[in-house]
Amino acid sequence: MILLAILFPSISFLLRGKILTAILCFILQITIIGWIPAAIWAVASLIDSRNKSRIKALGK
Repeated sequence: MILLAILFPSISFLLRGKILTAILCFILQITIIGWIPAAIWAVASLIDSRNKSRIKALGK
């Protein structure tokens, strides 16, 4: 999933159900210079959501 977030950041957001974020990321991704920040944003968001689910699982 991290490789998908790096290569196709907007699709990574779409697969996780964040439609508006995916649209914004796609707009950023259209520019070549914006691809790197979009990829970093997608990977950071993916790691953050994984950490939140781990913390939630520890609380139960």
